[in-house]
Amino acid sequence: MLLTKINSPQELKKCTLPQLYTLANEIRQFLVENLAKTGGHLAPNLGVVELTLALHYVFNSPVDKLIWDVGHQAYVHKILTGRREQFPTLRQYKGLCGFPKMSESPHDVWETGHSSTSLSAAMGMATARDLKKEKNHVVAIIGDGALTGGMAFEALNHIGHERKNVIVVLNDNEMSIAPNVGALHNYLGKLRSANNYQRAKDELEHLLKSIPAVGGKLAQLAERFKDSIKYMLVSGILFEELGFTYIGPIDGHNLELLLDSLKTASQTKGPVLIHAITKKGKGYAPAEADSVKWHGVGTYKIESGDTPKSAPTYTSVFADTMIRLAKEDSRIVAVTPAMPAGSGLLKFGEQFPERLFDVGIAEQHACTFAAGLATQGLKPVFAVYSTFLQRAYDQLIHDVARQKLNVIFAVDRAGLVGADGETHQGVYDIAFMRAIPNMVIMAPKDENELQHMMKTAIAYDDGPISFRYPRLNVRGVKMDEDMQVLPIGKAEIVREGKRVAILSFGHIFEVAEKAVDILNQEGIYPMLVNARFCKPLDEELLLRLAQEGYDIITVEEGSVMGGFGSAVLECYARAGYHQVTVQTIGVPDYFVEHGSVKEQRQEVGLTAEMIVARVRSLLPVSKGVVEA
Repeated sequence: MLLTKINSPQELKKCTLPQLYTLANEIRQFLVENLAKTGGHLAPNLGVVELTLALHYVFNSPVDKLIWDVGHQAYVHKILTGRREQFPTLRQYKGLCGFPKMSESPHDVWETGHSSTSLSAAMGMATARDLKKEKNHVVAIIGDGALTGGMAFEALNHIGHERKNVIVVLNDNEMSIAPNVGALHNYLGKLRSANNYQRAKDELEHLLKSIPAVGGKLAQLAERFKDSIKYMLVSGILFEELGFTYIGPIDGHNLELLLDSLKTASQTKGPVLIHAITKKGKGYAPAEADSVKWHGVGTYKIESGDTPKSAPTYTSVFADTMIRLAKEDSRIVAVTPAMPAGSGLLKFGEQFPERLFDVGIAEQHACTFAAGLATQGLKPVFAVYSTFLQRAYDQLIHDVARQKLNVIFAVDRAGLVGADGETHQGVYDIAFMRAIPNMVIMAPKDENELQHMMKTAIAYDDGPISFRYPRLNVRGVKMDEDMQVLPIGKAEIVREGKRVAILSFGHIFEVAEKAVDILNQEGIYPMLVNARFCKPLDEELLLRLAQEGYDIITVEEGSVMGGFGSAVLECYARAGYHQVTVQTIGVPDYFVEHGSVKEQRQEVGLTAEMIVARVRSLLPVSKGVVEA
């Protein structure tokens, strides 16, 4: 097997063209077999096999910088840079990361799990290269989806303006080209990727301008004529006008074309954009047939493509509840930034196609778009992963909260997310939203309470309101038939107790409840509180607990810095209760790496055992057993 002999890009460069095609087939087989056991981003990586081979064949990584946008399509890059044998640990605790990671390899020059960042990073690296008078290439690989992000266009504008030597590879896996149009485009791609193309343009312009008297006018006429031809025939005119030499579109699975195009780009001065058409999921029939489903998957059976039957999730409860609420209220609309499937809104879109708005990978636009909808009396529900809401923070403050607009934020993937790791952990939304005036922040203890919070959010008319829920299966509690509107800012005392009160915010309640069960068996009976709201807090309850001499333990699956526990501490500080003992349990001040949610909770101390230990520490032996 050829693949077992390739452990570095230097070894790859020794391959012949036929061997590269053999290698492409072996890599696809390797990915299908390994991801069947670990899960991961299968379809995106199957689509970039030849492209990645060509990049490492032409360029000299890590001296030349290969920057992967989003990063979930970098598996082939990892295979070719000495990490093939680590793939059984992919996305496992302490194993191979599913995204580029600098600590893994010098070939990973940029870490990313969010889209649209590669071009800005490339511009930064190219500028630093020029300042240091170095000669390496800088190559950014970005998908057509990521190119919709506003940040990508900001970078394109800057790169084109500065005329930096930056190569952008546009991995286009969505465009469908009919055969008659495709032949013309392939011809143009070959023409524009020829080594003498740029030289011919420059020589023609120089020749015309050298003709006495009429040369300048001829050059202008030729330029206008050239432009008119480009506008009629060349699909890359947008990039040309931004200052890029455009090469393509080319077949992203044709290694000869890829190698020629990349070599041409490496010899061209100024920014170059190579437009490669690829097929997501290529080489594995189930992934080719449904690239959305196979974008990111768990384990599966290779022969059939069958995946384990999934249990109901918080996301599915959100989706079903959205449909119920929308049937009752025609003002409800849903907004998503390229996540209709991940956010569970596909069924909503089937029933209310005119009320679902997928704006693409454009979280900033999505947030302000929702604000615009709210000004006209609609009830926009912005369904967004916690990690992606970070990208719309200015819009959240400036366009929504400052104007006190009634936008509803459905914050999915809140808390620890497991295998996606550092870039996707949804642990900062409590802290960054809590600082914003006019914002209401809720989190349900279970799926039944989630539907009540959604009803509460729709009924609320006094500004922005949010509810956060995890990427987890539901607890399986009984669902109430009728949804209730919860009183804003009021907590729920689930179990009465003495001496110690455990205040839990959100779905981590399940762990806190388990801790209380353990303590009860020891004859220790703390109060258990479901906070429900982080903002506004139930200050009336908090002050009563202080007056009655309770020690407080807060528990949240979010950043302990600035989170729910911090809000409780601030409440007591404002009220002058300086003697109250408050211990906070949450995610510590570092980025939590990939693994299972259970392993991540164990690492950060979000366990029943930790809560039990904290309660015991507040009850010295001299106090004896705390009885109910």
